[in-house]
Amino acid sequence: MTPPINLTRRQFLAGMAATAGVSLLAGCAPAGSASGPQQLQFWHLLSGGDGVTMSSMLDAVNAAQDDYRVRSTVLAWGTPYYTKLAMAGAGGRAPDVAIMHATRVTGYAPGGLLDTWDLDRLAELGIDESTFPAPIWERGHAGGKLYSLALDAHPFVLMYNRDICDAAGVLDSGGRLREITSPDDFLQVARDVAAAARDANGGEGHGLSYGYLGDGAQMWRLFYTLYAQHGLAMETPEGGPAVLDKDVAVESLAFMQALLDGDIAQPEADYGTAVAEFATGRSGMFVTGVWELRTMEAAGIPFDATLIPTLYGTKAVYADSHSFVLPHQSRPDPARRDLVYRFAADLLKGSFDWAGAGHVPAYLPVTESPEYSDLVPQAHYAEAASYVNYDPAAWFTGSGSNFQSDFGAAVQPVLLTGADPAAAIDAFLQRVDRLLAQPNPADPKGAWQA
Repeated sequence: MTPPINLTRRQFLAGMAATAGVSLLAGCAPAGSASGPQQLQFWHLLSGGDGVTMSSMLDAVNAAQDDYRVRSTVLAWGTPYYTKLAMAGAGGRAPDVAIMHATRVTGYAPGGLLDTWDLDRLAELGIDESTFPAPIWERGHAGGKLYSLALDAHPFVLMYNRDICDAAGVLDSGGRLREITSPDDFLQVARDVAAAARDANGGEGHGLSYGYLGDGAQMWRLFYTLYAQHGLAMETPEGGPAVLDKDVAVESLAFMQALLDGDIAQPEADYGTAVAEFATGRSGMFVTGVWELRTMEAAGIPFDATLIPTLYGTKAVYADSHSFVLPHQSRPDPARRDLVYRFAADLLKGSFDWAGAGHVPAYLPVTESPEYSDLVPQAHYAEAASYVNYDPAAWFTGSGSNFQSDFGAAVQPVLLTGADPAAAIDAFLQRVDRLLAQPNPADPKGAWQA
């Protein structure tokens, strides 16, 4: 019989508010057996090529030892996933381990929705600060405690068609995209690539594919990459107001606007259109996430990938991380919890195959191995893990939240119709400040405290 759940009012309200008021959904009580390997419940939101790769990795760690067997449950990306995860944690009936985007941890860590990782036990398994890029390890913390353990970084990158770029004369002697160091330099390279793309496609083509229509995440990813390249980060202190250098923000938006001139890039394109354009060889460059690696491999085009060029002096890329978290359990079994630590360590140490999905493994012994240096194009953008910039930390930010869509709603008119960038930034900040003025619903110091 499943033991009764001791659900406090604070935990219930925290779980409800963290998922934007979605109805209570049942969690999953861990299952086990009296003898043989312990069965560990693992929730994640990885589908498509990512899901296939994760399934293969789980098969490998299951087969490599006899102490545990991982049973995965795949839930729909975004709100449905985070709804169920929050409510399972609030009820203390959560899975043993789950995947969460690192940018969502700030909204979940307070109030008991997640349990912390034991640094000493991780260190015994060869997992510590020295085995991760500094910004990735740091983002796993909240309130000085480690709440998430990154499997990867999945940064925003620049893919390019080698044949088109070669014809445009923008490759270096090693056959890779030459160094680009300023906004004007990038615009000129993009125009040269556009001319080569048109030559290769009977007069039609673009230098760059960038899909943004109706996609706040796409707009935010490029904007925040450019903003961070100025050596700045958006600040979102509790209570507000948000800190964003308006002049730099306007400059970054103006550059994005300049790309959408009909020559460099289509002025009106959604994400699917941009993917299809680059995959069919009708453009020479593509700003996208590393998750499109398999798409381009399947398309059979001659492509490579690199960091988005440093146009404003500071190396920086937008990224998020798939991270292991321990959803709160009311009565965790110590022996079972220790097996979860072993599983996480085993998967990190075996994450070379995760690079096949395009992601940059967070565990440095993998990306610093000789085998990884031979992996192309992944090795050509692996250094992005040292320059990642995540969403500003706030209870309402992160992948699958409304923060990025709010940004898109404010700035899409700038890109689409040439509306005033300064007014768009003001509208965005007003929305952020309203949210910052509200307490984190999962924080026991906030207004939801019982």
